[in-house]
Amino acid sequence: MPLPRMLRVRQTFDCPRLDDIPGEVERQLAALQLGSQVKSGQTVAITAGSRGIANIAVITKAVVSHFLKLKAVPFIVPAMGSHGGGTAEGQAEILAGYGITAETMGCEIRASMETVIVDQLDQGVPVHFDKHASKADHVVVVGRIKPHTGFVGEIESGLHKMMLIGLGKHEGAKIYHRAIMDYSWMEIVMAVGNSVLRKCRVLCGVGIVENAYDETALIAAVAPDDFLEQEKKLLVQARDWLPRLPFDKVDVLIVDELGKNISGSGMDTNVIGRKFNDNRATPQDSVAVKVIFVRGLTEATHGNACGLGMAEFTNDRTNASVDRRITAINAITGGHCPAAKLPISFATDREVMEQALTVIGLTPPEKAKVVQISNTLHLAEVMVSEACLPMVKERPDLEAISPVAEMHFDDAGNMFPVAKHHA
Repeated sequence: MPLPRMLRVRQTFDCPRLDDIPGEVERQLAALQLGSQVKSGQTVAITAGSRGIANIAVITKAVVSHFLKLKAVPFIVPAMGSHGGGTAEGQAEILAGYGITAETMGCEIRASMETVIVDQLDQGVPVHFDKHASKADHVVVVGRIKPHTGFVGEIESGLHKMMLIGLGKHEGAKIYHRAIMDYSWMEIVMAVGNSVLRKCRVLCGVGIVENAYDETALIAAVAPDDFLEQEKKLLVQARDWLPRLPFDKVDVLIVDELGKNISGSGMDTNVIGRKFNDNRATPQDSVAVKVIFVRGLTEATHGNACGLGMAEFTNDRTNASVDRRITAINAITGGHCPAAKLPISFATDREVMEQALTVIGLTPPEKAKVVQISNTLHLAEVMVSEACLPMVKERPDLEAISPVAEMHFDDAGNMFPVAKHHA
């Protein structure tokens, strides 16, 4: 079968970048004058999540340093629901992979899956809260604000979700996801958030917003009374700075890797256009992709392949790398079982491409609009097919940085990742 010829394209996104990250964390926290509330020797639990947040170790260390200056006793708690296989050891391992350890942070990591029930919602839902954080004199909620991959509201993924899913651990995540099937996302997240703010000695939040290049763009320290309004504003900003595919209509999207460190859904549904339906674009999506081919999992996802079920195709080596148990735990906890499904697979990438191009409609394979990306976080440089070249030439934000060439495969019939293509 004739395959589309490809070229490398660079996207230009208009968004800021924060250069002095430790300095900005310190300035933001200092502005809250927390020394009036935090006494010498008091403990401060600082959350650390499982998402692949840019500079998370730098940000977390800067938060720890602020409280060490106040002569407090900070410690870090993994706040990541059921990730890491739903075990304390697995969650500590995820943080270590991000460079967050007792040695690098200068404070303890207190990892446990145990929770205490601090409240009961009017909806009959118990409010779970991390055991170690519940014993602290103060709690600091650190989280990235961005559009959620499944939920829609004035607040989506951010500080409230950290209080809900992150600090709720596996037990909390299970019950909250079940509650969201009977009540709205906003109803549950607001109820749990208000309960935690009222009962769990939350001192402040540190909201992080990233730009389209997966870089830290903004850090905001937020007082508890301002969580809701500030998070609403930060979500609007985060949505504006989201990375995106170069085109809103694509025949075949090739994704080199997916993983929980890339997105909660493995692939960001805001990018691939499957937020409202796992298997096709809806009128509510801004992007329409006919066929998705996932080529691999990130190392940092530790076999968690949640989201692979959104793809139509994969290869045998990707299926072989899936940890079915970890993936199942995460999918069941999230109340989204289709996330753990496995797509059609073939032995080599060439075989996959030949089959994928037969299910895009009447478009001849060599004329197909194909886009290859590293993952849904890193979209500054992508590979696109020759059929896209006229659109590239007319767009000032796109630049062709390699000549058109045949689709490359190695001796085993597998494609090269975007990162290994050379301009």
